[in-house]
Order: sequence, then structure tokens, then C-alpha cells
Amino acid sequence: MLLATSLATAPVAHAEERVCRGTIGAQTVDNLRVPQGASCTLEGTRVQGTVKVEEGARLTARSIRVVGNIQAEGHRHVVVRRSEIGGSIQLKQGGSALIRANRVAQDVQSFTNRGAQTIALNRIDGNLQCKSNDPMPTGSGNTVGGNKEDQCATL
Repeated sequence: MLLATSLATAPVAHAEERVCRGTIGAQTVDNLRVPQGASCTLEGTRVQGTVKVEEGARLTARSIRVVGNIQAEGHRHVVVRRSEIGGSIQLKQGGSALIRANRVAQDVQSFTNRGAQTIALNRIDGNLQCKSNDPMPTGSGNTVGGNKEDQCATL
């Protein structure tokens, strides 16, 4: 006697990825990607997932809310001001950045960047970690729940 079993599986929900070239205002999107070489401005935007900034791309974000992370690798320039980030801000092997007056629920990380990095007046619930940046990051007035590490120890 053969028993046949049927597996009931729930449909998998895939988050939509919005590609940003230009400006997005007060809209809600799932995930957001700034493609290679593009420029993106976010004003009052809500991102339900993650923001990814690709090689040579620019992101300017003001008064946004991100449920996940902002991840920039090889970026040209990143500005995040007066925003709420539910995850971390990660800047790796890119150019310049200004991270100012934000609320970040996890970490702010700046590793191996080759442009001016200013990190100031943020409330960071996790760690503020900076390593191998040239020049060293500058800034002040950050309230950090975890540790201020390496190049960011005095910020």
C-alpha cells in the first residue's frame, strides 16, 4: 500500500525592488537600489526593506524611514540626514559621506573609504565603527549605545 502525502506550501512573497534614478518623494517602496553610476534623491520616502547603493552611485536622503539597512559599497557619495534607520548604515570601499542627525537602531560602519566622511549628531543604538578610511572620519555629538571604535573612537 502506497501512501501519498501532499505538502501544502504557502506562496512565497517576494519584495519588489525599486530602482532609483532621479527623485522619489513621500512614497512607500519595498527595497530600493541605486544602480551603478546613478544619482538618487529621497525626500520623506519610506523603505520597507533595504537601500543598496552600487559602484559609483550617489544617494541623497532626507527625512526618510528605512526598516532595514542602508548599504553602500563602492559608492561615490552618500548623504543621510534627519532620518530613521531600523537596521545599520554600512559604507564600504567608497567615496565621501555625510551621516548627520539620524536615529540608527543598529550600527554605523565606515570601512576603507577614500573620501571625506562626516558622522555627526546621530543617535546610534549599536556601535559606531570606522576602520581604514583615508582621510579619517570627522564629526561630533554622536550618542552611541554600544562602542565607538577605531577611527570613530572620539566622534
